[in-house]
Amino acid sequence: MANRWKTLAGALVPALTCQFAIVHPAMAELFVAYPPSTHTTVSDRIFFIGTGAPDGDVLINGTPITDRSPAGHFAPTVPLAIGQNQFTITQGGESITFNITRDSLEPPQLNGIAFAENTLEPNRSIARQPGELVCFEAVAPPQAQVAVNLAGQNIPLRAQPSSFELPPNYAVLTEQTEPYALNAAQYGGCATFNQPRNFGIPEFQLTLNGQTITQAGSGSIEILSPTSFQVAEVTVESGIARTGPSTDYSRLTPLPKGTSATVTGREGYWVRLDYGAWIRASEVSFSPSPVPVTTTIRGIRSRQITEWTEVIFPLQVPVPMTVEQDTNSLTLILHNTVPQTDTIFFSDNPVVERMDWQPILPDQASYTFHFKTDQQWGYKLRYEGTNLILSLKHPPAVDNAAPLQGTTILLDPGHGSSEDLGARGPNGYPEKDVALLISKLVRDELEVLGAEVVMVREGDDDLFPRDRVAVIEATEPTMALSLHYNALPDNGDALNTAGIGAFWYHPQAHDLALFLHNYLVETLDRPAYGVYWNNLALTRPSVTPSVLLELGFMINPYEFEWIVNPESQQQLAKALANGVAEWVVNQ
Repeated sequence: MANRWKTLAGALVPALTCQFAIVHPAMAELFVAYPPSTHTTVSDRIFFIGTGAPDGDVLINGTPITDRSPAGHFAPTVPLAIGQNQFTITQGGESITFNITRDSLEPPQLNGIAFAENTLEPNRSIARQPGELVCFEAVAPPQAQVAVNLAGQNIPLRAQPSSFELPPNYAVLTEQTEPYALNAAQYGGCATFNQPRNFGIPEFQLTLNGQTITQAGSGSIEILSPTSFQVAEVTVESGIARTGPSTDYSRLTPLPKGTSATVTGREGYWVRLDYGAWIRASEVSFSPSPVPVTTTIRGIRSRQITEWTEVIFPLQVPVPMTVEQDTNSLTLILHNTVPQTDTIFFSDNPVVERMDWQPILPDQASYTFHFKTDQQWGYKLRYEGTNLILSLKHPPAVDNAAPLQGTTILLDPGHGSSEDLGARGPNGYPEKDVALLISKLVRDELEVLGAEVVMVREGDDDLFPRDRVAVIEATEPTMALSLHYNALPDNGDALNTAGIGAFWYHPQAHDLALFLHNYLVETLDRPAYGVYWNNLALTRPSVTPSVLLELGFMINPYEFEWIVNPESQQQLAKALANGVAEWVVNQ
């Protein structure tokens, strides 16, 4: 994969790469690490990350860049007009030209009587339950009459009084999350269908100034039978359940292999399960069933194995579940489950003070585990046959004289190999190299404090996020730290954004993320970028507190000099190791 993406706070942001060769930090020739010479963005601005000889002026379109670091690095932000923008950066006899295209977030302009391109919804085949709303949308000229014809039924679409769009999720990084109004007219309408059948492809109709055009939709509309059921069974180790039918929607509790649920809808390559979650059709197998998937539950038992308590929930069918974790409790909700539980034996446990349960009508059972301490150390779920097994990890045994003795700390140096550089500094120095360097320094400091350290990579290895997650899950460490350096989307302020950032996903990792962030900021006197909840591959493992640290901004000219300074690197490594030890001792 020649073009990898750097994941930033839940968003996919292009890694800062371009066509130039990597330049060693000691060199001072004119160099621009970002953007590429030809680049397309929807941002209304863009920054130029680069470097030049510190004793000579660098100009962008003839105007000197006045704010540069002592080493000559720069990161000015310039506005972009819709369409083509050309910039030339020069120093002495050197020059580099950039052609930046800004696309509009608005639907394309309408020419004459027509629907805006790619605005007809639904835009793929869907299947729904009888009586469920099926909604249609289109963007068309103002004052038009718009309707949908489906199997002889005419469904009028009316102009919505006001239409707003939301910025992409990564806008939270630059605090630019305000909705913005759309100029185009959006039309919408809904209908219900009670007869099970495939109604075919809808036809959209637009009438304006006495002229009428029609355009076919992009998928068929099917209504499922209310008495014939299809069951989906998860065939992958961890099925990704989401709140909607695409990867743009938020993740829910993963479904272990073997989980079964009744299909209640389809959309493109996605299926909706009976408890409301959506999952890729490629992650499940299908079989017919005369009845929906349901189970009862009666007896529950537990057992202790090395470092873990296992709670066994005997079921008739492996049903979906949801985990809700709080500071000192964890709640497991079983869907499609009717409890017949009057007696539960659960006591004398190393980590759990007590377990409460309650039925949730009509078809859920909720089990809440209250822990003896505020810190949880990890959990995992699996099915063995029809038995659901919830594993709860015990805390490490800590000796204040040797605080990390007996702990296993996993370090994941971000990115790796020429195929995955990560962010790049003003002179092209890649994130992958400094992340590995600092990880090795941290490893050495942790080992001095008695920890066993597992490195996900120790060289220039090409690893996907799933490869790194697999190492975490196989190791089951005391904690997992993924070490990165930061960048911003195009509309960020590279010159004035700096500092330590920390990212967590499960509540069991929040205190660790907050503590390490504050410890590094205070100990090293660094700016604070902040602590974020973040749905990242390297924060999602539940088997241990998993935190991703962004240790500074590669694209900030001044912070970059701190990042590559050997003395500062040693101080950072020592502070991070000491912070880990202090946090473990205080739990």
